[in-house]
Amino acid sequence: MTFTFRPLDPLKDAELLHRWLTHPKAAFWMMQDAKLEDVERAYMEIAADEHQHALLGLQDGVPAFLMEYYDPRHRELVGLYEPLPGDVGMHFLTPATAAPVHGFTRSVITAVMARLFEDPAVARVVVEPDVSNTAVHALNEAVGFVPEREIRKPEKKALLSFCTREQFLAATAATAVSV
Repeated sequence: MTFTFRPLDPLKDAELLHRWLTHPKAAFWMMQDAKLEDVERAYMEIAADEHQHALLGLQDGVPAFLMEYYDPRHRELVGLYEPLPGDVGMHFLTPATAAPVHGFTRSVITAVMARLFEDPAVARVVVEPDVSNTAVHALNEAVGFVPEREIRKPEKKALLSFCTREQFLAATAATAVSV
């Protein structure tokens, strides 16, 4: 699968994001009860913040998933671990669908990681999913993430995990060979 990316437009994309984020499948995003205005506001804040970014992943020009990335020295993980130069934090969301495509979410996380590592300044990707989100832990492991430890964030208990460029390339090369 081939994906492209475009910057998220907080106003034009709000209805789409609202549908995605309030669906029960997106429970780990903790926006189940969000109103459209809440989604607009949240993504306007991201758009105005130099340390956070939101992109839509497109498949054949159609929005297919959400990607967020951030500087962990300034957002999300401040004081919870010691960031290294080249660290970037990441979130992604694949929306619920009536017709799931086998391998889609794995293709998405692979594309998200490849997009992040296109930046030569990125040395390591950091994630902090909920400890109970076993599905995303398996996906993270498939692309090279190694869990370090559980951390307590204000909104959840999270599994702090890291993936270097080398770990990502090794994991995705192994996947390409085994398919």
